[in-house]
Amino acid sequence: MPSRGPMGYVTKTHFLKQTHLGSLLEPADPSEADFTATKVVVTIGPSCQDVETLCLLLQAGATCARCDLTWGTLDFHRMSLRNLNEAMRKTRKLCAVMLDTTGREIMVMREHEIDEKGWPEHVNQMEVKEGQKIIITQNPEAEPSDEVLPVSYPKFTSMIQKGDMIFIGRYLVTGSEDSSLYVKVDKIEGDDVYCTANNHANLDGLVTIFHTERSSDTLNNVQNDLPIMTDEDKSNIKDLSTDFEVDFISLSFTRSGEDIQSAREFLDSINMTNTKLIAKCETRQSLFNFKAIAQEADAIMLSRGNLGLDVLPEKMALVQKHVIQQCNMLGKPAIVTRVVDTMVSSPRPTRAEATDVANAVLDGVDCIMLGAETLRGKHPVATVETILHICKQAEKVFDHNYHFETLMREALDADEHPDMMDFSDHADGLQRADSDVPHRQASTGRVPNGKFGSTAGLGSTSSLGAKSPVMSKLESIASSAVRAADKVHASLIIVYTHTGHTASLVSKYRPAMPILTLVIPQLKTESMKWKLEGRAVARQCQISRSLFPVLAAPSPSGETLLEEVVLMSAKVGLVKPRDHIVCVQRMGESFVIKIVSVNDEGDGVEMIRPKSLENLVRAAAGIHDHEDVHMDNYGKSSGLDRNAQPQIAGNLAPPSESKAANGESDTAVHPNAASKGATKETPHLANLPTKQTTSVINSLEPGHEKKKANEE
Repeated sequence: MPSRGPMGYVTKTHFLKQTHLGSLLEPADPSEADFTATKVVVTIGPSCQDVETLCLLLQAGATCARCDLTWGTLDFHRMSLRNLNEAMRKTRKLCAVMLDTTGREIMVMREHEIDEKGWPEHVNQMEVKEGQKIIITQNPEAEPSDEVLPVSYPKFTSMIQKGDMIFIGRYLVTGSEDSSLYVKVDKIEGDDVYCTANNHANLDGLVTIFHTERSSDTLNNVQNDLPIMTDEDKSNIKDLSTDFEVDFISLSFTRSGEDIQSAREFLDSINMTNTKLIAKCETRQSLFNFKAIAQEADAIMLSRGNLGLDVLPEKMALVQKHVIQQCNMLGKPAIVTRVVDTMVSSPRPTRAEATDVANAVLDGVDCIMLGAETLRGKHPVATVETILHICKQAEKVFDHNYHFETLMREALDADEHPDMMDFSDHADGLQRADSDVPHRQASTGRVPNGKFGSTAGLGSTSSLGAKSPVMSKLESIASSAVRAADKVHASLIIVYTHTGHTASLVSKYRPAMPILTLVIPQLKTESMKWKLEGRAVARQCQISRSLFPVLAAPSPSGETLLEEVVLMSAKVGLVKPRDHIVCVQRMGESFVIKIVSVNDEGDGVEMIRPKSLENLVRAAAGIHDHEDVHMDNYGKSSGLDRNAQPQIAGNLAPPSESKAANGESDTAVHPNAASKGATKETPHLANLPTKQTTSVINSLEPGHEKKKANEE
């Protein structure tokens, strides 16, 4: 067990099992399944908005598409989502939709023109030379020029003091471009801030303003009073959600848990209750309030572009590792940005960028988000392919056992170290080594209900002040499934789910094998109408590591469904004959973990005899040969009921159990779901490269166009 430093655990060195460099240079095995656990978000822009390019991005492995409401007309974003639907229909791939808000962004007001696609373009480029005097003004009537920059925030001067540093840069500026300008404030007079440029820059396109924190580790700056969502944000979200299904809202410049609560109240008011919220941490204030933000949000995005301006360069790597580790312990997806900036213009990343991507995977990140690389880059498809190739190689050496044992240990250490890794209690994680400045405390927030990785009752939240060394039943099942899969060297974990919560908990423990998330649609009623829901759950699994979502028909027979899923898994290369599979499902009021094998032909499940199952149970539970394991007539173990651990059953369940509802939801599937849902809701599979003939997989319908409710 690593020693604890002032900020929690010290970073673990990554020791590779294979130290022969020649073997590391060998190309990937062509027989390996084309599956990468780490997910990729692409930003839709002029470089990739057309259907053909979007098809190529989905085929390359993109799992989520982002429309940034900061820039671009509403018509442009409508066309983007319309083309995405068509690309999904053609490729038969599921892709989640993310809308990114403008929020508290401060922009330079310049005239622009709208091209034929609806994308804004500035005619003139601004050039600023080192040492040049410029004026940043809050006067809306000022004429923009190379020397005068009118900004969108009317109280800008109230935030600024003499000597402050201000960053002025192009929208989604990258380190490989000369569109980054740093200016130092000389004086403030009336509506104007007089500055001196510290470097030369060519400012093209949308230009934004970022006021860097003047202290080394505290929050001395006056923050702007802009809302977490602008009126335009709310209007655009409401309009787009009317015609398209939106899976995620990414909240720019999230500062506190109250920001998440406010955004959720708005979504609830426009009937977007199933849409999940991603908190973008891009200021130092978000780090000091990270405890409350992490509790409220469904996922965390480490927006390294702006955050890198607000945090000392020598501390940025530590901040990234701490944020990702906290997300891992909560079971909430962690997303990082700004990884291969040079691929905006180059077909190949730098050595530092390639290493950065791999290190993020080794840190435990769920998802990589691409911004300018796909929005205006010259090589959007090559960028996605490169990212996933790097991620796949890093995943091969990820220390799954260490990750698992660390999370299990955290459940037991909750009482000893309740505030480990809380940024607010460890300001030395942000300040220079010789700094001795006091810091502010983080605020607190409520625990969300039914969201990604809900912290209620989980023993893995020691870093957030939870004092509960006992795991919840559901998390105990998830961790047991991962341990069983590791012990029997399973090739696949199958999780039956209605809401995706169980699957996200299994993902939290980072198994070495894919997690086939079998989403069982639920039949719900609205007044006199019935409709099947499940497609959104499958899409929302597309930002969680290792999850491979499949939308199934609501079948009453769990065993028939399992046979079909195993057949499909074999066809796409996830399993082969004689491989073991661990299944997690709900039977009646109980959760069950089943271990099955693929038959010799690779087209179905082989029934495991009680004696064979006993050996597997011994291996999974670490039971020695001299200990007894009691098996009943159906191959279930009665000797593993330790700390509310679930059953581990073979494929010999009684007929009455096999017909029970599957998944973790307490809501029962409508009794007519099988007969009526199968005819009115076409099931489909995410990421399926070949055609299937079973009832589980049929042709992919457009994923995000609103469907009419199925009527009874």
